[in-house]
Amino acid sequence: MSVKGSESVPKTMRERYDEIIALTDAFCAEHLNEEYAGVCRQMAAKLGRKRPSPLTRGWAKSWAAAIAYAVGRVNFLFDKSQEPHMKPTDLAGWFGVAQSTASNKASQIMDMFGIWLMDPEWTLPSRLDDNPMVWMIAVDGIVVDARWVSREIQEIAYEKGLIPYIPGEKPE
Repeated sequence: MSVKGSESVPKTMRERYDEIIALTDAFCAEHLNEEYAGVCRQMAAKLGRKRPSPLTRGWAKSWAAAIAYAVGRVNFLFDKSQEPHMKPTDLAGWFGVAQSTASNKASQIMDMFGIWLMDPEWTLPSRLDDNPMVWMIAVDGIVVDARWVSREIQEIAYEKGLIPYIPGEKPE
């Protein structure tokens, strides 16, 4: 599912969170789009809520680069066939960090939260339809694509939060 989590963070983390998202928001406004900015804010908030928060250690620009890198990795930002797209070195360079720093910290984030390529939780909202992982559900122990099961099963899957919406009724 697309990220629908909170952007709330503890008061003790608010200043650090604001510092990091100021960077990711500026980067996304210049090179990506509002969808990427929103998912980056969600990831920064999740990191800020983690106990203890890893955001308290290291440079804000390193965390901002890592967050953008992780979100980009999930959504194939580095694939030339995607739009938008960019090189990993360009992303890291914009934040003033080495590509290895952004990549390593992004891997830390992904490991910390069990994030993987095409992870439905971190998929951009506009890409939900194209991400087959969003639609995979188990019905009687068999994994199926929720877009191809009966309406009744789709409604149950939606009510349980297993799919983002009932196919054919995409919210605007």
